[in-house]
Amino acid sequence: MSVRTYDLVVFGATGFTGKLTAEYIATSLPTDLKWAIAGRSQSKLEGVAAECQILNPDRIQPVIEVCSLDGNELNVLAKKSTLLIATIGPYSIHGEAAFKACADNGTHYLDVTGEAVWVARMIRKYERTAKASGSIMIPQIGIDSAPADLVTWTICGMIREKYSAPTGEVVMAVTLDAKPSGGTMSSILSLLDVIPLKELATANAPYALSPIPGPKVESKAPWYTKFLGVRSVRDLGILTSYFFEAADRPLVQRTWGILGGPNNYGPNFQFNEYMKSRNYLTALATHFGLVFISLLAVVPFIRTLLKKRVVQPGDGPTKEQAKNDLVQFKGIGHPDVSTSTPGRAYCRARYHSGGLYELTGIIVSSAAISVLKDNHKLSGGIYTPACLGQKFIDRLDNAGFKFEKKFYED
Repeated sequence: MSVRTYDLVVFGATGFTGKLTAEYIATSLPTDLKWAIAGRSQSKLEGVAAECQILNPDRIQPVIEVCSLDGNELNVLAKKSTLLIATIGPYSIHGEAAFKACADNGTHYLDVTGEAVWVARMIRKYERTAKASGSIMIPQIGIDSAPADLVTWTICGMIREKYSAPTGEVVMAVTLDAKPSGGTMSSILSLLDVIPLKELATANAPYALSPIPGPKVESKAPWYTKFLGVRSVRDLGILTSYFFEAADRPLVQRTWGILGGPNNYGPNFQFNEYMKSRNYLTALATHFGLVFISLLAVVPFIRTLLKKRVVQPGDGPTKEQAKNDLVQFKGIGHPDVSTSTPGRAYCRARYHSGGLYELTGIIVSSAAISVLKDNHKLSGGIYTPACLGQKFIDRLDNAGFKFEKKFYED
């Protein structure tokens, strides 16, 4: 890659998540980092830059780059930077131009989308280009879907090392005690406006994002879970349907394919993700509530009404409101062996030091410095968070997103 003006650009830095990302870079990334913040509004960018200077006046301050979603402007911006972080959701509406510019110009790329169907489009359209240009592109490297991917990668590695066996199943239990931002809600409601239902269904098929065909195995979840959304799992408790499983599962399954498929995670691997619930009644109510809301969201009139009622893009919980947010991903993995009572691997990733979207800023910023500094042996292509491996996890752990792992043998 040729010498570039910036190590890093945050594109969309005036949005809710973009601003938090810029603030984390200002306070926590190396002080000699050459970086810029980019967006459409000069005055709003100046406000973000001023906040960054207050937070850490002793570091190199971000340069302001005014840039719209125009392809030519983004090509110019991409050519200036080694890596670009895109925080410009809904990505299905606003995201493609930045993705294409990075793929075309050999610029490494990270984003925080949870729109797996959009990611599927980007893979189909630009993976060959990224491979040719040398661009390392990692979508879904925020709260969607880095934690689930990294916890699963950790568990499969633990099982392989201790039991010399592949993994049969990873069950994930998620606790998100946090309020969603306007950007998250807008992305969810906008998806059906621009993506046909058939394409959504195709992207949600098992192993749709995997570069190789996935296992065809019967689900280890009880039959009633499919209908009632409820599952009780040893070490994890009572679980229920989790809305963002639709984002996490395709990405975890893509990791399965990228990292060797049957020769790594295993030929019978499956991933099942749920939300932690207090009791069976709450679990049932959560499941059927999600079903009801999903059915309503299919109706265009209802979507329009909801968009007017929900928090608008750019808005979100204040730092004071979010300071007690809890984000926790607990996973249990079982080796794929014939032993009747095999051990099991446990991994927990927990953040309780600030808000959900602050954590997203930490994750994507830590990924950026990992790509820039950790000497990953990755050629151009579209990857997943787990492809950054233990070095990335260590950076997250040091930043306060704590990973704990152990085995249960009883």
